[in-house]
Amino acid sequence: MSEKSQNVQDVFLNNVRKSKNPVTVFLVNGVKLQGIITWFDNFSVLLRRDGHTQLVYKHAISTVMPSGPIQLFEPEKEEEASAATDPE
Repeated sequence: MSEKSQNVQDVFLNNVRKSKNPVTVFLVNGVKLQGIITWFDNFSVLLRRDGHTQLVYKHAISTVMPSGPIQLFEPEKEEEASAATDPE
């Protein structure tokens, strides 16, 4: 079975996009942007706020911080089984 390799950037951005979780985007020049990520590709991100959309180039982004907790990966079945049998 071949398991498709996913990079953490795509998994993270897709998670906050699908969940419509508001994010704060810090740019390398210190500017802070806030909104909801509606789309992204290899080079840019669309950020929507108050009915307006901004195209932000990824090379200008320093940090993307979600407003709340997110779960990027599902726990593996072996970890779940181990946790269920571990009496801690």
